[in-house]
Amino acid sequence: MLFSQEILKWYQENKRELPWRGTKDPYKIWLSEILLQQTRVAQGLPYYHKFIDAFPTVQSLAKAPEQQVLKLWQGLGYYSRARNLHATAKMVAHDYNGQFPKTYKALKRLKGVGDYTASAIASICFGVPEPVVDGNVYRVLSRYFGVEMPINSGKGMDYFKELAREVMALEDIADYNQGIMEFGAVQCTPKSPDCANCPLANGCKALKDDKVNLLPIKQGKTKIRIRYFNYLVYLDERDNTLLEQRTGNGIWQNLYQFPLLESEGKIELAEIQDATNNSDKLPSWYTAYLYNEEPIVHKLSHQHLYTSFWILRTNGKLDNATAWNKIDIFPVPVLIADFIQRFKI
Repeated sequence: MLFSQEILKWYQENKRELPWRGTKDPYKIWLSEILLQQTRVAQGLPYYHKFIDAFPTVQSLAKAPEQQVLKLWQGLGYYSRARNLHATAKMVAHDYNGQFPKTYKALKRLKGVGDYTASAIASICFGVPEPVVDGNVYRVLSRYFGVEMPINSGKGMDYFKELAREVMALEDIADYNQGIMEFGAVQCTPKSPDCANCPLANGCKALKDDKVNLLPIKQGKTKIRIRYFNYLVYLDERDNTLLEQRTGNGIWQNLYQFPLLESEGKIELAEIQDATNNSDKLPSWYTAYLYNEEPIVHKLSHQHLYTSFWILRTNGKLDNATAWNKIDIFPVPVLIADFIQRFKI
């Protein structure tokens, strides 16, 4: 049996029941694909339900304020995806009269929609014979065909795209594309794949050559940047605090946080006092202490954040403050959301 036929057969027998399966609504397919980028299905599923409940149509998502979109996204990480999601909804609603484009090339013009997402929407919703290539597909193809070319090199990405095109099932491209992604997620997993019960075992070159755990290959490792974050949690006599919105092009753009003091390393109370004594945020009298004795290490893809929360209490009144019991309406990084949940004022 051909590779593509094996994938289709396996998919019909093993596919998971997911809310975006069985629909060709491009809004729901697009939403699921964006939510599941760099996210496991188990983690992304509750977010899918939240977004569909809040925004049942692309028009309703387009009309939503950014703060609401970011708040619903809170905890998923990679917040640029949320901003691109919102921007694309506006494009579809305003520039395409609420209808998603039906071609691969037109879909790729949407903000945040790359090769993979455009291929998925075009094939699943409109039957366009365009192969998907995501992390799961790279893994299946590299192992089955024994490809030792780095999947994150330009040459490697081009090669895998063409290989995917050669082996895809033209007659049932929607199920095939969903099937090969599902196969990689469930059967041909990154660690400890179930090769003994794999329908592709007989033809799998990686299994034959004992290279299953070596494929796929990625070239080079991104250097991890170490940063030290000191959040200043101001509290006045009325349990008001201060929040600020992150700007610029760095991490967590447009999310809210407590005032941040970034340092070269772990710092002591005296340095916090020096930094805040000249601040116009605090009345002259206050007490300060460190909430967590050891830094909380928050790991992002290319950065590790060593984070300390400093509590600064005053009997005075903070200007432009937010009531502590109102801060949960603001979208914040999960690091800060976890602190807010733990901290008792």
